[in-house]
Amino acid sequence: MKFGAFAPKDAEGGIVVHSIRKDGLVLKKGTRVGPAEIDALAKAGIAAITVARLEPGDVSEDEAAGEIAAAVAGEGVRVDPAFTGRANLFAETGGVLVVDREAIDRLNEVDPDITLATLDAYAPVVTGKMIATVKIIPFAVSGAACDRAVAVARAAKPLVRLAPYRVKRVAVISTLLPGLTEKVIDKTLRVTAERLAPAGARIICAVSITASGMPASCMVGTSGMSNQWSLPVCASAFRAPERMWPISPAMLTHAMSVVPARAACSAGAAPVKGTCVMSISARSFSNSTASCDTLPRPGDA
Repeated sequence: MKFGAFAPKDAEGGIVVHSIRKDGLVLKKGTRVGPAEIDALAKAGIAAITVARLEPGDVSEDEAAGEIAAAVAGEGVRVDPAFTGRANLFAETGGVLVVDREAIDRLNEVDPDITLATLDAYAPVVTGKMIATVKIIPFAVSGAACDRAVAVARAAKPLVRLAPYRVKRVAVISTLLPGLTEKVIDKTLRVTAERLAPAGARIICAVSITASGMPASCMVGTSGMSNQWSLPVCASAFRAPERMWPISPAMLTHAMSVVPARAACSAGAAPVKGTCVMSISARSFSNSTASCDTLPRPGDA
């Protein structure tokens, strides 16, 4: 790559080294000079401009950055188009960032003009988070250096990948101590749900236990469908039925220990999607299984 000052008419094909602003003209650093730029420079009265010219065997900054970034990216990683010599890598899903530190060091040792930077290893990330970037420092890099960097990345691929969160169903058991108010429990459930959300997890059962160890209440889950039915999720204070999601009408017609529909829907009609919460006394769980024989659809209670 060579640098030099040229008259605008002789600078075609060169890359602008310094941003130019004059009489309404704005020509940013890194712009490739074409006929339109030559005309604008002449109209602005600029007699000479410094540009960089690629030599045979050179690879432009954007081309090199994009090629190396594609070789670096692994599962769950998206590479955006390169600009100004930089190609950014983003998380396609929520999860934990996994990087190959030794391979990244080897890539960064290929040429001082080529750099790869990432977030810390095992950093928790959400969808759309930028997790790494490849940067070509000058306007171009030698083709040989670019090829070596790509070879290092492909030999150890993936250098950067996402270990996606596994969707989990979570049960929360709260101990009711003397003086503990319901709003504290409610806040704990809300905050816990917010923390679980990025991992795709959700609370499906929440049980409050009194100091004596007897269940005080449970959360009632729904199918999440517009024609959903409601069903107590907790079979007992400590056992939640595995086959509870999605809920089918057949599951609602068989009952081993019946909780009357009126009591089960005492908290009001279930929302169109999500869960509704109600308190059920410990006596409702005296048997090993609690279910409802026939529950009304939301709004029919």
